[in-house]
Amino acid sequence: MFQCFFGLFLLPVFGLLVGLTGTNAECPVELNPQRVVVKYGSSVSVNCSTNITHKGIGWEASEGSVPKKTDQNLTTWRVESLTRWDIKSFCYINDAKQCEIDLPITIYKTPDSVSINTADHTGPMTEGSTYKLQCDVVNVAPVQNLIVKWYKGETLMHNETFTDPIKTPVNKTSMLQITPDRSHDGVQYRCEAELELGAEGPQPPPAVTSEHIQMTVLYPPQHISLVQTIGKKDGDVSLNCTVAANPSATYTWNSKHLKETRTSSVLSSSLLSPGNYTCTAKNLLGDSSKVFIINSAGDRSTVVAYILVLRLLVALKIII
Repeated sequence: MFQCFFGLFLLPVFGLLVGLTGTNAECPVELNPQRVVVKYGSSVSVNCSTNITHKGIGWEASEGSVPKKTDQNLTTWRVESLTRWDIKSFCYINDAKQCEIDLPITIYKTPDSVSINTADHTGPMTEGSTYKLQCDVVNVAPVQNLIVKWYKGETLMHNETFTDPIKTPVNKTSMLQITPDRSHDGVQYRCEAELELGAEGPQPPPAVTSEHIQMTVLYPPQHISLVQTIGKKDGDVSLNCTVAANPSATYTWNSKHLKETRTSSVLSSSLLSPGNYTCTAKNLLGDSSKVFIINSAGDRSTVVAYILVLRLLVALKIII
């Protein structure tokens, strides 16, 4: 009994809520298309139709209003060049009472330009330091549909979106913080301003890309292995100390077996004696040393000769 009473109490309240909030949802007209995305200055055309007998159907709009018609079930709102950013338009129908449906309108404008620069910095970058790249997007709308995309080469590194509700064109800046290492040297960065306008908008979404900016990164020499052992054979021995560095490294060699200073990155000679040779690669940012150990080829020859003699003795023993 309580449930029945409670239901009777809620019924009028529910009916009141439907009467207040369901007017547009129950309005017997259909828009085609139901939403429009228009480039600034382009034309727009939307049909409004009904399948009931009515006392009038028409459009109210900031521009291009269509007078009420009583003898037709379809009316078209049309503007040849849409240039009002605050445009509003709705279709209405008069029956027992008037109801209306708003037409969602998005007017967009691609940027006049998109550019990329380093912020508060000029010249080469140094490995391990932090820098900011700046992307400037000029005169774009609506900004809430803007996505700024950052690319390293062809790899997407970062997206930035905006929540400003303003509909008219604005300028926007996006920042990307990077800490370059030696792998960034020579790499190109760019940014792209894309307007994501939904399924009703142009596909693919309109986008404007900046020029590329190429990284120049300074870094010290760094050997992967610090010690290398080489067996001396007949002929030349080659000790290669070459290492990547920016600016390029200079080289010095140190060994008791060297009678003069060597400054090349490679030592190659049949006259190099067994022993240790230390190479140091150096530039303005640091240095890195590597030790080359040349083993005497005689040690291996002695072992081989010993094995051959041992095999010969074994063979003689078997024969005897």
